[in-house]
Amino acid sequence: VQLQASGGGLVQPGGSLRLSCTYPVSGFGYIHMGWFRQSPGKQREFVAGISGGGMTKFDESVSGRYTISKTSAKKQVYLQMTKLKPEDTADYYCNQVTIRGTDWVPYNDRNWGQGTLVTVSS
Repeated sequence: VQLQASGGGLVQPGGSLRLSCTYPVSGFGYIHMGWFRQSPGKQREFVAGISGGGMTKFDESVSGRYTISKTSAKKQVYLQMTKLKPEDTADYYCNQVTIRGTDWVPYNDRNWGQGTLVTVSS
């Protein structure tokens, strides 16, 4: 099943963006979902996650600036990004995740779908 992220764009430092991701799978309301990002020359990294029960987790680099939410009926997960910084510039991807202790890792590292580019620049 294809993951489809959208909502990226060019924004000035301090601005906001809202990303959306559609994952049309059965049982969406029960699975854990996450947002990841990848900057040029860097590995893809975890940004934020939301469990099937609504528990959330954020990387410390975005804590307090990003929020994650989902709408099970629409099978969508969202990433609200505020107070954006140039270092937030990256391709952003969503994926189903598995929670292993304190680590939220991709459930299927081979299924990423199309990301959405966020560029923070003046």
